[in-house]
Amino acid sequence: MKKSIFFLILMLTVLGQRSFAQKFGYIDTEFITSKMPEYKQVQGKIDQMTQQWIQEISNKNEEVAKLERDFKLEELLLTEDLRQQRLNAIRQKDLEAKSFQNRIFGTEGELFKFKQAALKPILDEISKAVEKVVRQKRLDFLFDKANDGLAMIYTNPVHDYSDYVLEELGLELDPNLVDKSTDKSKPVKEK
Repeated sequence: MKKSIFFLILMLTVLGQRSFAQKFGYIDTEFITSKMPEYKQVQGKIDQMTQQWIQEISNKNEEVAKLERDFKLEELLLTEDLRQQRLNAIRQKDLEAKSFQNRIFGTEGELFKFKQAALKPILDEISKAVEKVVRQKRLDFLFDKANDGLAMIYTNPVHDYSDYVLEELGLELDPNLVDKSTDKSKPVKEK
């Protein structure tokens, strides 16, 4: 009798600890998007636009190179004023080409904006699917292994300790802050 009670308590303890364990998971967005036909279509449009912009930049750079070659051929025959005018024209064309390249391929350039707008519906669709899976599988954390450094896709807000870190740093919390996961106001933590 004592043995059976002991094993019952042991089983309840093991099962109880297991039910409080946090559940982790990961996805591979590169694999997921490779299976989506709409992603392939969008990627094709992005590649097409990229090639078009690369050609435009190449044409601008060739124009600058042609101006430089022509200048070198005529340099000895030009007066000082004409020489300065040609050099200024070459610099201006070069600046225009570099400016255009930066406007297209810069960190906030046209290519970045085009990709963002084109991929948004697909990423939103993936996000909705992730949210459903997380709820069905009762996951606390979901990572994406496709990104460099393993990006976190989903976290259960219960495990967010940002408020405690702010408190430890001596920073005050906004008393009107609303917890989006439960639609309840978070209590203000006192020092």
